[in-house]
Amino acid sequence: MKVLIAGGGTGGHLYPGIALAEEVVTRHHANQVVFVGTERGLEARVVPREGYPLETIRAQGLKGKGLLGLLKGLLVLPLAFIESFKILRKHMPDVVVGVGGYSSGPVVLAAALLGIPTAVQEQNALPGLTNKVLGRFARVVFTAFAGAGAFFPSRKVQLVGNPIRRKLMDNFLLAHVAHDTFSLLVFGGSLGARGINQRMLDALEHLGDLKGQLRIVHQTGKKDLETVRQGYASRGFEAQVVEFIDDMSSAYAEASLVVCRAGATTLSELMVAKKASILIPFPFATDDHQAVNAQEMVSAGAALMFRESELTGQKLAAEIRRLKDEPERLRQMEKKAGLLGRPEAAKELADVLVDLMVKKYGPDGRAVERGEDPRPKKPAPKKTEGNGKPTDGNEKQA
Repeated sequence: MKVLIAGGGTGGHLYPGIALAEEVVTRHHANQVVFVGTERGLEARVVPREGYPLETIRAQGLKGKGLLGLLKGLLVLPLAFIESFKILRKHMPDVVVGVGGYSSGPVVLAAALLGIPTAVQEQNALPGLTNKVLGRFARVVFTAFAGAGAFFPSRKVQLVGNPIRRKLMDNFLLAHVAHDTFSLLVFGGSLGARGINQRMLDALEHLGDLKGQLRIVHQTGKKDLETVRQGYASRGFEAQVVEFIDDMSSAYAEASLVVCRAGATTLSELMVAKKASILIPFPFATDDHQAVNAQEMVSAGAALMFRESELTGQKLAAEIRRLKDEPERLRQMEKKAGLLGRPEAAKELADVLVDLMVKKYGPDGRAVERGEDPRPKKPAPKKTEGNGKPTDGNEKQA
């Protein structure tokens, strides 16, 4: 099976695609995955590093870009379609999956026009514009949150969760250890989050009596690294303050409570890792989709959510203290998070892709498309001599 995965731009779109690719290629040595993205997106750096081929097209966003940005996006759209058709004809994939992002739209639409089975994977509770449009053309729409299904034709929707990278899940199980101290994990995404960084420093002013009882790991991003380090030191707190956490598996495994944004991939990881969390949605996310994501967790009893504009250091400190002092409440939040988790998402998604391929090409791959009978071939009957004994056809004639 050959799968083409289109989209990216951000980790939230890209990493579920990487997780799906891992599942596909580990099923059979002959399976292949090709990614399509843009030269500006995160995929340009990550996909080659992960060992997958990457094709690029000249796609740009249309929503929220202003009049000039909208015109530029519309102008390059015909080029993006032409490039998409060329890539599809070059690789001839069995199935195409759109994971959101600028490049997803032209590729999935082109694939649908060519009659290639298509699917859309929506990571958020509130779908983006691209996936809303593609949902009308794709044969299947995979969702991670129940609320997202309302934006697509119900007959196409399959609630499977967000695929999680195999490495993260495997390492999480190996790294799981218990600590006597209350462990707090704070991060704001791969680039950090100034709002979260500042709120956490402000919260330290109200947590002074817990200095010896808290173990803190804080990912700051590059810009705030030294400021946050000095902030902890000046307040007398010992903390592991880093620009970026490479081993998120261990970070999750050791955490008693997580303070973070509410991106779809982050929430899926919290669910699979069964972690209680305080969520601070990114206030400038498109259509405020992080707040919608977070609300799904809150409604399930798995997390607390605070708007960044309304959250003070004092309020954050009070919630951290309350959860530390109420271990049973914390356990209940962990349990609820685990019930939302779907560690088999990548497997379930890949199973459906196989079904799409079989429906299109038959059980023997492209046999149907070639006009051949896809059923297993029966062995040719052996020739027999006059006495009825089988022969391999190489005996000399009398």
